[in-house]
Amino acid sequence: MFPPFFKYKILLASQSPRRQMLLSHSGFETEIIKIDVEENFDAKLKAHEIPMYLAQKKNLAYEPILTENELLVTADTVVWLADEVLNKPVDMAEAKQMLQKISGNMHTVYTAVCVRSHEKSHLFYDESKVYFNTISDEMIDYYLAQYQPLDKAGAYGIQEFIGYVGIQKIEGCYYNVMGFPVSKFIQELRAFKG
Repeated sequence: MFPPFFKYKILLASQSPRRQMLLSHSGFETEIIKIDVEENFDAKLKAHEIPMYLAQKKNLAYEPILTENELLVTADTVVWLADEVLNKPVDMAEAKQMLQKISGNMHTVYTAVCVRSHEKSHLFYDESKVYFNTISDEMIDYYLAQYQPLDKAGAYGIQEFIGYVGIQKIEGCYYNVMGFPVSKFIQELRAFKG
């Protein structure tokens, strides 16, 4: 049963099991849909501009007409460190390089969400600052061998081993780092439908 303040059915265009879980556990009725779109962007885009552009790009790529009770939701998450974007790594070697960069540093996680009904759309983002302890290559290698970093921005999941041992503190929403800022999403939905 979905929350009483929200009557839409969410069409979630995401293959991320974490986004699916967060929305489901928040009580929303969701249907997973697939949108094929190249996740490329202009190199001039910085920080939050990247996921904002990609979330909207995905949303606009969905062509079917939405019914009155449907809401299309697309999202994108990036890790931003030292004026550089760390997206999903292409292989384990790049994943290790990313984790070595993150080790001992603070990075910012940006998640943008684009929401569209049959009559209007809304785009917003959230940000969380994540402070990492120094993590050894041995810990990084263990994480890479035991988990699946290739589908995660920055090559890590906060809810996995590397998050447990590496993260010193977070400023901002924990679930934003997982890939979907649930609390802000609900606030934005209330304003969107109002």
